[in-house]
Amino acid sequence: MDSKRKILAYLSRRKAATGGELRAYLGLSRQALSIHIRSLVEAGQVVRSGTTRGARYALASRAPAPAVVSRSLLTRGCDEDRVWEELATRFNLPRVLRPNVEAIVRYAFTEMLNNAIEHSKSDRCTIRFTLGAGEVSFVTRDPGIGAFHSIASMHHLPDEETALVELLKGRTTTMREAHSGEGIFFTSKVADRFVLRSHRIQIEWSRARDDVFVSKQRFLAGTDVRFAVQRSTQRRLEEVFGEFAPEEYDFQFQKTKVLVKLLQRDYVSRSEARRLLANLEKFSEIVLDFRDVKSLGQGFADEVFRVFAGRYPAIAISTENTNPVIDAMIRHVASSASARSR
Repeated sequence: MDSKRKILAYLSRRKAATGGELRAYLGLSRQALSIHIRSLVEAGQVVRSGTTRGARYALASRAPAPAVVSRSLLTRGCDEDRVWEELATRFNLPRVLRPNVEAIVRYAFTEMLNNAIEHSKSDRCTIRFTLGAGEVSFVTRDPGIGAFHSIASMHHLPDEETALVELLKGRTTTMREAHSGEGIFFTSKVADRFVLRSHRIQIEWSRARDDVFVSKQRFLAGTDVRFAVQRSTQRRLEEVFGEFAPEEYDFQFQKTKVLVKLLQRDYVSRSEARRLLANLEKFSEIVLDFRDVKSLGQGFADEVFRVFAGRYPAIAISTENTNPVIDAMIRHVASSASARSR
């Protein structure tokens, strides 16, 4: 029997158990247990309650039924802050949620509902807000123009896949005069699970798996957004903002991280590099995450680490999760650039 099944079997004989009790029963390290527990919580099979030291785990089937509110809203004249206050009052959120969790959920909910109100070009939308024993979640749904189609149309992009890439970089909006384009970027960073689906594209951010997944789905008109965060999380909204809008940038959103694999796994040409770099000149710091990327072509690397870097010397470019093949190519390009400058 694998560890996950043993955890479920153990919890089936108890109302709840601590992490220490599970580690002793399974003979697992704290880190190994954490991996299995996160997976079970994300799958909805186990519920976590309490803070880090006092956390307890129980089968989701034994947890109290979650409190749920579903509403249909007319977007014209709708105020996302007023909707939030109604939910906060109904669920008594200031009392039942820890301050850091309430701040995260309020930010995410109002940002995503505002997107439906102001960007969807739909006259209506729906919300579903759920307060569970271990998790707070919500869904916003509109039958409008569609998030990726809207960005592609406004910015004259060739397709919705390109719009997705631009959205992931941050600071991409269809209403520059009124919006900064930060909402989806930061909401994805504060969530435990965040899913954005529109037309045939779905993107999912998973904290438990520490990854981002893009998939093709059956056609869905409009936009569907799903957000969830654990009630026990220690995460703080200001810490997430501080990472990408730090004091040295006057608390402005000047740092972004791009998960390169979302474009493709192998990069060869300069045109691929230009697609990656499009509109990144608006940032002061760029982190390129190369996880799961196998190799770089000389043309691609040269375009990123010599041409772009030379054109925008004030922008700091750093890398994460590179392999020896990628490191060697970056060093080769860097040494060539250095030799040309002498």
